[in-house]
Formats: sequence, C-alpha cells, structure tokens
Amino acid sequence: MSRKRWHLVGLFTAVAALAVGLVTVPANAAGGVGATLTKGSDWGSGWEGKYTITNNSGSSLSSWTLEFDLAAGHSIASLWDGSYTVSGQHVTVKNTWNGNLSNGGSTSFGFNVKYSGAYTAPANCKINGGSCDPGGGNPTTTPTTPTTTTSNPPTSTSTSNPPTTTTSNPNPGAKKNLGYFVQWGVYGRNYHVKNIHTSGSAAKLTHINYAFGNVTNGSCTANDDTYADYDKFYDAGSSVDGVADTWDAGALRGNFNQLRKLKKMYPGLKVLWSFGGWTWSGGFGQASKNPTAFAESCYKLIKDPRWADVFDGIDIDWEYPNACGLTCDTSGPAAIKNVAQALRTKFGSSFLVTAAITADASSGGKIDAADYGPASAYFDWYNVMTYDFFGAWAAQGPTAPHSPLTSYPGIPQQGFNSDDAIQKLKAKGVPASKLLLGIGFYGRGWTGVTQDAPGGTATGAAPGTYEAGIEDYKILKNSCPSTGTIAGTAYAKCGNNWWSYDTPATINGKMGWTKNQGLGGAFFWELSGDTSNGELVTAMRNGLN
Repeated sequence: MSRKRWHLVGLFTAVAALAVGLVTVPANAAGGVGATLTKGSDWGSGWEGKYTITNNSGSSLSSWTLEFDLAAGHSIASLWDGSYTVSGQHVTVKNTWNGNLSNGGSTSFGFNVKYSGAYTAPANCKINGGSCDPGGGNPTTTPTTPTTTTSNPPTSTSTSNPPTTTTSNPNPGAKKNLGYFVQWGVYGRNYHVKNIHTSGSAAKLTHINYAFGNVTNGSCTANDDTYADYDKFYDAGSSVDGVADTWDAGALRGNFNQLRKLKKMYPGLKVLWSFGGWTWSGGFGQASKNPTAFAESCYKLIKDPRWADVFDGIDIDWEYPNACGLTCDTSGPAAIKNVAQALRTKFGSSFLVTAAITADASSGGKIDAADYGPASAYFDWYNVMTYDFFGAWAAQGPTAPHSPLTSYPGIPQQGFNSDDAIQKLKAKGVPASKLLLGIGFYGRGWTGVTQDAPGGTATGAAPGTYEAGIEDYKILKNSCPSTGTIAGTAYAKCGNNWWSYDTPATINGKMGWTKNQGLGGAFFWELSGDTSNGELVTAMRNGLN
C-alpha cells in the first residue's frame, strides 16, 4: 500500500470514521434531510468525491437536488448515480434512479474533480434548497470532510448517470474474492459444490460465479446439460450438508440445490449465474439488438421460482463485444453499454450485474473496441480476464507467461499484461473499485523447449490431463515445480516441457498490487484447479486482507 497522509479540514465539529482508506464525516443527528461529503483518492491533478444523502425527516422523500460550489480551478470531470448541470463554479445534481428515500434511508452519488493548484473542498452545499447540515437551519456553509492524499492514479472516472448497487460484498470494505464453479466439473473432474466446503475455500470466498448459461436466439437460456444444473441426485455422502436429495415432484436437485445449501452454511456468500464464455458468446450479438427483451429473458430464467433464492446476480461473459473471439461480433461499441443498462433496469439496484471482460490493452485491441467506460456505470464490477495472454496456440512459441502482471523486455505483444489492461480501463473511465484482477488456477505450456528462460522456441503444446497446452495448478505444483519468476508470475521447465502458472507466492504479490491500485478485489478461473485444501484460494484471501 502507498503511504497515506490524513488531513482534517472542516468548518464543523465532526466524528471521523476510517473505512477502506476513506475518512467520512457523518451528518448531525438532529433530523431532517442532510448530505455529507467523502473525499477519496487524490492524484495531484484530480480527486474523487462522494456525497451521501440521508433522509431523517420523518417521511419519505420522492426526489432530491443537491447543490455545491467548486473552487476556482476545479471542475467536474465525471459524475455517476445522478445527473448534473454546471453554471460557472456552481454544480447542481439531481437524482436519476435513486430518488425515492424512505425515512432513515440514504443514497449517494460519486464524482471526479480535476483541478490545478491546491485542493479546495466544495462549499455552500444545499439539499432541496436547505442546508446539507440537517441540524443547522439554512447556513450557507456546510460540513466538509477529512481528506485522503495518495500517490495512486485516479480510482473513479465514470460517466454520468450510472445506476449502481450497494450490495456487492457481504463484508463492506473487504476486497472481493470471487471464484468460478464450472458446471461440467461434476463429471470428469469429479469436483462438486461439497469440495468448496471441504477444501476450506467457501469461508474465504465472497462470491461464486456459476458457469455457464447459454445465450441463444437473443435470450438467456440454460445450456444443454440441465441435468447437472438442477436434476443430478446427491446422496447424503456427496451432499454439501450431509443430507440426501429428495425425488419428490418439483424438488430441486443438482448443482443449484447444492449451492443453495452452501449459502445456508455460509450466509455471506453470494452466487451469480454467468452467461456466455468462450463457447457460448455467439448469441450476444443478437441479444444486443433488443437488450430489453434479452434482459427480460434473463430475469425470467434466473428468477424461476425453483431456484430464485440461489442467485444473487447475473454475470455477462461476452467474448467479445464488437471484436472476435470464437466468432466475430459486429454489434458496435455501444452494444455492451446498452445490454448493461437494460439488465440494470430490469433487475434493479439490489441485484448484482457484472461482466467478465477482455484484458487486451494493445493499441486498437479489444478494450478499445467497446464502450467499457460508459458501460461500467451499470455494472457492479468487471472481472478483467488478465490471463491467457500467451499460450501454445502459437505452437512454435516464443514461450511466455500466460498471466504477466507487468510488461517485461522481450514480451511477445505490447499491451498483453495485467497492468496495461487495468490502466487502460481506468483511463476509459472505469472506477478502480469496479475492477477485479483475474488469476488462472492453471498453467499454459509448450513442449520441445530447450531454454529455461521465457522466449524459447517450441514444437507444440505440452501434454495436459484434459487438453494439450493447459494443466491444473494442483498437478503442476508437483509434476513441474517452478524454476523462476518473471513479470510477477512463475514459470517452470521440466524435461522439454515449459509451463507458466501462478503459485501462492506470486498470487501474494499480485494481491498486494491489487490493493495498491485500489481495485475492488480479484477473481479466479476456476475452483477445480486448486489443491484439495484450497491452497490458492487461501493465498488470494490472505493477500487481499
């Protein structure tokens, strides 16, 4: 973490609360409608702020308008969760989706300010024409907040009017630690929901993405194997809670019922149903032609009464909007934003809406092909797939780590590393807190390699248990232990095979980087690649704490 200096500024006596690197000043408890400012990161030419509006008036509030004045040399760069107008240095913000506040309720909007010279706090805050201090009548000055100064780059540069949700993490302030559970893992891999519990991983996760639902004919659908989803029978010995499934008519079985039971055992754990993936992303182009109908289909499927309580969110794994994956998409840059907006409108603010997105930061690459900045307004976060940059699809090499954290001399492709991807997404307006770093619980490898260091030639893909060129960490840690590290990740040469993969040590380093960047956390693909005692999940959780 970068060192932080705390400065107390303000015109009123306040109680400061330290949480997630931010200091806030609560509104006076005298009642009425009030607003408080929280200042987050400051990068020398800009800062991130948030106003929280609280209704203690004794009755419900149907709308709100907040006004404040920026100092000379300060201007709004972006604002989300509200619509705003500017007259000189006077800023007026009105509610969008978040106008209704019951008594005792609160909401917030965030914004970025760019400035020259010295930071100066906003002044003259008013809410619905009155003071932002609910106990102070109508003074022209308002409580300001202690501030945070940090050397990190901007952590939030979103566009205006993004509806977001505040239910993203069971432990507010904690970093997200999300893992994918693959539906087909119950077969050859013999990995079941029970293994998430027995490995100790469930207690260290905040979210699970269930992969994958399909997208066909412009709609969300279950994939062809609904048996694994909701019909497979688990006896007492294989069930996560030791209780056998029932064959009663209408009873839920399969992975869905096992996930339901897991959530009861770990009440803070959230589960999202992920749609698409490499194989099933071809339907998103048609879905984007009628986003409202697509969102409606997803809602009906996920909210099916048989399993409505299983899922806390939907994840869109579109590979890739307006770019090529298994197939090529030509739906246009705005398609991802239109789909996201429709999903948010349909599911509302209390349901998680997320997306797995490309990490191709090359000039004119996949990040540049779609409007990920504007779309982030409607997503709770992005799972940035910072892995699979390099692999044996380039059969002759050069050998290279498939998940480099940073660039390095000799990297085969500029822009193919985690740092470049994260920085480009930030520059496009995605708040750092909405970015999760991706970790692969597997390695990628070549054969016919004579050189230990990266950059060697090869003759093809190294043999793997399920597929050539790819192997689980739990196998590689013993069959081909690490012989070196580069760009924040490990590599190994054993015989004429060469592999790259993450270890607990490199994951610890990546999690430290994640925290220093102010990211929302990390995620991984996928649970069955870990050891039976959850070695990598543990490394992620410990590194994020």
